[in-house]
Amino acid sequence: MSSNPHLKRVSRQTWHFDQNVRLQSSAVAVGPKEGEGPLASLFDVIHDDMYAGQNTWENAERQLLEDAVSAALKKAGTTGSEVDAILAGDLLNQNITTNFTAEKLEIPLLGMYGACSTSMLTLATAAALVNAGYANRAIAACSSHNATAERQYRYPTEYGGQKPPTAQWTVTGAGAGLVGIGGTGPRITYATMGKVVDMGIKDPLDMGSAMAPAAVSTFLAHFQDTGRKPQDYDLIVTGDLASVGYPIVKELMLAEGYDMDQVYNDCGLMIYTPDQDVFAGGSGCASSAVVTYSHIVDQLNRGLLKKVLVCATGALLSPVSTQQGNSIPCIAHAVALEGGQ
Repeated sequence: MSSNPHLKRVSRQTWHFDQNVRLQSSAVAVGPKEGEGPLASLFDVIHDDMYAGQNTWENAERQLLEDAVSAALKKAGTTGSEVDAILAGDLLNQNITTNFTAEKLEIPLLGMYGACSTSMLTLATAAALVNAGYANRAIAACSSHNATAERQYRYPTEYGGQKPPTAQWTVTGAGAGLVGIGGTGPRITYATMGKVVDMGIKDPLDMGSAMAPAAVSTFLAHFQDTGRKPQDYDLIVTGDLASVGYPIVKELMLAEGYDMDQVYNDCGLMIYTPDQDVFAGGSGCASSAVVTYSHIVDQLNRGLLKKVLVCATGALLSPVSTQQGNSIPCIAHAVALEGGQ
């Protein structure tokens, strides 16, 4: 790491934000299963059915994203006309949830895709735009929906196909954060952008094993670039490795000399209780977004956490690539959040 505290580009992968960039507000909207989980009291909008009052699941996902963005704007006491850009993504073909939602919000759009890593991909890029002065305020957002993702990547929910214990439950929800200079929200201090990692895993129902090495790659880059170590953080989370990938990360990081046992958790394990029948745990880009923009931000704002590293993990597969026998390339992007003034 350079000795210059104002250097924005620490390395090819890590950016330092030196302009007091903050997450000025954030909000989440979720479906019924998430509303029954342990973090429910912190959610801004909870829909009691998977359709969210709409006629299709895809329209329901748009409603979730619109709810999250609108709630984040309301908390900040502002409107979309005072926001320079929305950086958002989802899991559906051509980012249709993002595109339709942005059209309704009338905010300039940068549509982004990082699979389940999209939450931190958008947050890091929004922070970079604000830090560099290309935007005064920007929204980072993403969404996923269990039923739309099942239809997109596996089988329609109505099919009722049997799943192995390694499978995960796509989170039905959306999260949005408003990024700007100053204010009282958590500071966004560093972002480490991941490289694509492919360990040759081909099973689309074992995302935890496929994504864990990508998370490790990003963690190693972050610690080496910043000079920090796991114990410098009160909490480190991955996005959706769940019960399969979570222990793999701990084991691989320990082999590299980094003991993360006391500070590490996974959003896919935090959003549901063990008795909610979600297989190995939560997944989807809403997994990290919902936990970060509710629970983690709340803990930082209340001073219960001082420094948090959120590493959102994503499997860059498609039905076509899987059907053609390709292995699953993965990526992970990490953002450091710090509480206090």
